[in-house]
Amino acid sequence: MNISENAQSTTKAVCALLGVQPDSEKSRQVSRIIERSIVSALLSEAERYTQVVMSCCSADMDMAHKLTAEIRSSTDALITNLSSMR
Repeated sequence: MNISENAQSTTKAVCALLGVQPDSEKSRQVSRIIERSIVSALLSEAERYTQVVMSCCSADMDMAHKLTAEIRSSTDALITNLSSMR
C-alpha cells in the first residue's frame, strides 16, 4: 500500500469512527493532510537514522558515510516519488 492509499484508508477509518460522511473534496483534503503527516514522519525518521548511523559507526567512518549516503538516496527517491504523485 503506497502513502496515498494509506492516507485514503486512514481518512475512511477516521470518518467512520466519527460517524461523518464528508463530500469528496473534504475527503481529498483530509487525505492530503494525512499524507503530509506521513511524509513528515518519514523524513524525520530518515534524518534520525542518519544521526544514529553516524554515531554508531564513528569507528568506521567509511561505513558510516556509505550508510548515510544510502539513507539519503532512499529519502531522495521517496521525495521524488511523492512529488510525482501531486
